[in-house]
Amino acid sequence: MTISDRVKVEEVTTLSNDWYILKKTTFSFLRGDGTWQRQSRETYDRGNGATILLYDLDRRTVLLTRQFRYPAYVNGHDDLLTEAPAGLLDNASPEDRIKAEVEEETGYRVSDVRQIFDAFMSPGSVTERLHFFIGSYSAADQVSSGGGNVDEGEDIERLEPTIDEAMEMIGDGRIRDGKTIMLLQHAALQVFK
Repeated sequence: MTISDRVKVEEVTTLSNDWYILKKTTFSFLRGDGTWQRQSRETYDRGNGATILLYDLDRRTVLLTRQFRYPAYVNGHDDLLTEAPAGLLDNASPEDRIKAEVEEETGYRVSDVRQIFDAFMSPGSVTERLHFFIGSYSAADQVSSGGGNVDEGEDIERLEPTIDEAMEMIGDGRIRDGKTIMLLQHAALQVFK
């Protein structure tokens, strides 16, 4: 028996279709004890995405971004959010999209990226599956100043801490973004070991 055999969708209502799609779904779920339970959930569909941590082994640095995130701000984060570059796939392959996104945000053009895993970041309410990449960079890879897409409201700063500084930034709360913490932990254990 698959999960599809255990779910009976009864009603789907679109609550919002503005920035992304918010739906309310009523369904029945076949529980482990054999009984059907009626449930209702809201799901936020923003599409799937990709993120990357660029690293320079010789200098022991990583390339991060800083930008304003309204949802973090209204939840008490009164600062720019420090993150690994990321973006939605927009019908591109994860690898192609992350290469374009990293150039748009940081100004670095990279060619050798490697996917290390994918994950659902907030599966209780958000449908997004995020593809995680790592890749090396050097000063020679910089082709522009980056900064993001102004038409999308992006105003992105670039940050280049050492891996040790980045790990300290997690510990003292300067880095609070989940995807970035996951990538930095991977890099500390697998790349900079």
